[in-house]
Amino acid sequence: MDFGAIFGNTAAYLFSPITIAYALAATGLAVHFGYAGLLNFGMAGFMAIGGYGYAISVLTFGVPWWVGMLIGLAGGAVFGLFLGIPTLRLRADYLAIATIAAAEIVRLLFLTQLFDKWTNGAEGLYGYSAGFRSSNPFPPGTYGFGPWTYTEVELWDRVFGLIMLAIAILLVWALMRSPWGRVLKGIREDEDAVRSLGKNVFAYKMQALVVGGIIGAMGGIVFVLPSAAVPGSYSTSLTFFLWTVLLLGGAATVFGPTLGAVLFWMLFAFLGNLLPQLAQHGFLPISGPQAETIRWILAGVALMLVVIFRPQGILGDKREMTFVK
Repeated sequence: MDFGAIFGNTAAYLFSPITIAYALAATGLAVHFGYAGLLNFGMAGFMAIGGYGYAISVLTFGVPWWVGMLIGLAGGAVFGLFLGIPTLRLRADYLAIATIAAAEIVRLLFLTQLFDKWTNGAEGLYGYSAGFRSSNPFPPGTYGFGPWTYTEVELWDRVFGLIMLAIAILLVWALMRSPWGRVLKGIREDEDAVRSLGKNVFAYKMQALVVGGIIGAMGGIVFVLPSAAVPGSYSTSLTFFLWTVLLLGGAATVFGPTLGAVLFWMLFAFLGNLLPQLAQHGFLPISGPQAETIRWILAGVALMLVVIFRPQGILGDKREMTFVK
C-alpha cells in the first residue's frame, strides 16, 4: 500500500477550503447552540444563502466580488430574521424540525424552474471567481512544501478563508466575554430566570440567530469560492456533518469548531484513502467502492461514542453543556 499517498492526501485537508468552510459554519452553529441553546438544524440553509447570494450578485448583477460577499452575508442575516420571527418561541424539538424544513425549502427554491434564470437549476453556478482571483496578492508560482504545495490561486483561496475564520473566531471570543454574551449563556441555562430580570429573551435569541447566521453565510461563501454553487451540496447531510464537527470539538467553545472540522475532514480523508487500498490488497472482503462507504459508518459510530462518553467535546467544559446535566 502507498502510505505516502495516504498520509499526504490526509494532511492536505489541514488547510483545505472545505475544512475552513466547515469550521466557519460550525462556529456560527456554536453561537446558535453552544452559547444560545438554539437547536438549529438548518445551517445548510444559511450556507446556501451565503454562497448563492455571492454567486448570483457577481454573475447576474456584475457587482465587485467584495460587494457580492457583503450581499451574501446580508442574505444570511435576513434569512435569520425570517427564520427566527415565527420559530424562536418554539420548544427545542419543534425548533429543530422547523429549521430543517426551512433549510430544505431554501435548497428546493434554488432547484425550481421559477428561479432558473438566476440559479441555473440543478447544474448550479460557476465562473464567478474572476474578480476574486484578480485581487490575489500572490504572484504566479508555487508555494509551500509536501502535501501543502499550492499554486497562487489555491494559496489565495486558503489564505482568504483563514482570514475570515480568524475574524469569526475573534468576534465570537469578544462577544461571549461581553455582557451580551453572558446574558446569552444565561438564556441557554435558564431563560425564565433571565426573563425575570427584565431581559428580552426573544430579542437576544434573534440577535444570536442573526450573528451565527452571518458566520454560517461566510462559511457558505468560502465553500463555493474554489468551485461552484450547486444545490445538491446543501442537503440535510451537510447540517448533520456540521453538528458532528461541533460536538467533536466542543459546542460551547471558541476553537472547538475549528478543531472539530480539522479532525473530521482529516479522518474522512484518511479512511477514504486507506479503506479502498485495504480492500484492493485483500485485507477487506469487499470491493473498493464498498470499502469507501464504511467511513460513513465509522463516522456515525464515532459521533455516538463522543456523545456518550464526552458530550462536551474535546475542548468543551461539561459544566457548560445543559444537555449533559
